[in-house]
Amino acid sequence: MSTTTVLVLDAEPPAPPPRLGALTGRARVLHTDEAGLAARLPLADVLLVWDFTSDAVRRAWPGEGPRPRWVHTASAGVDHLMCPELAACETVVTNARGVFDQPIAEYVAALVLALAKDLPRTLELQRERSWRHRESRRIAGTRACVVGSGPIGRAVARTLKALGITTALVGRTPRPGVHGAEELDRLLARADWVVCAAPLTDETRGMFDARRFGVMQPSAHFVNVGRGPLVVEDDLVAALSKRWIAGAALDVFAHEPLPVDSPLWTAPGLLVSPHMSGDTVGWRDELGAQFVQLYDAWETGRPLPNVVDKERGYVPGH
Repeated sequence: MSTTTVLVLDAEPPAPPPRLGALTGRARVLHTDEAGLAARLPLADVLLVWDFTSDAVRRAWPGEGPRPRWVHTASAGVDHLMCPELAACETVVTNARGVFDQPIAEYVAALVLALAKDLPRTLELQRERSWRHRESRRIAGTRACVVGSGPIGRAVARTLKALGITTALVGRTPRPGVHGAEELDRLLARADWVVCAAPLTDETRGMFDARRFGVMQPSAHFVNVGRGPLVVEDDLVAALSKRWIAGAALDVFAHEPLPVDSPLWTAPGLLVSPHMSGDTVGWRDELGAQFVQLYDAWETGRPLPNVVDKERGYVPGH
């Protein structure tokens, strides 16, 4: 019986490699960086994309030689690795669905509270030693529109509801508890909080543009924890500058790290964070443990959870 080869696309230091000790004696584990991926890809039965910000898989996959039968990415999104050749072949793709849901929901709740209570300004005034009384906003009774009805979007909706916010969840197609995409503009026009947690696909790329920001209320705040290219960033800067909306918070960007000369750094009313909303203490260990659990199922021929519809770009059916 031949030994299964698991190839890990490592993340750049100082990010540690995954803990795969549980696979000792069960699989041969090889490691590669972006530069070596194309040469080593034909050796692998399984590919673990540990560097989930890399697009090296998309570049290397169309090359010559056999390809892994299973690809797992340590991220919720799969846009960084999908290419026509991978979409068309029989290779199974899975993602890290379930690891980031509640951490991201908590982060969104923290952003909503920070924006409503004007905490950024409070910190600025403290640094200035300036005592300036203001009034803040009550969030109970406000309305939120959460765009993206996957596990992350649903966790966000649950958490915001627990804060007393009336929340509408929007997905690709309508179903019980989820509004369809055709209702998005109507819901945006009523929302105090707009949270984007959608996957990045051809249909969703650039979905938040000047027209969508123009639909929102002047008192609305926009939060993106999905993918950077879901937002036309220049349009968001313009909307904030013209006060079409009251403020925003971005945790994801079209280009990461965010360039130092990006106008997003100084856009009025915008909070910038470095793609950290799902990264709580121990998150990498949880990702490694999840992969081992999935490997157990794959090794014994049981159905894999978290299987991505490669045409849609996400795990369907929920």
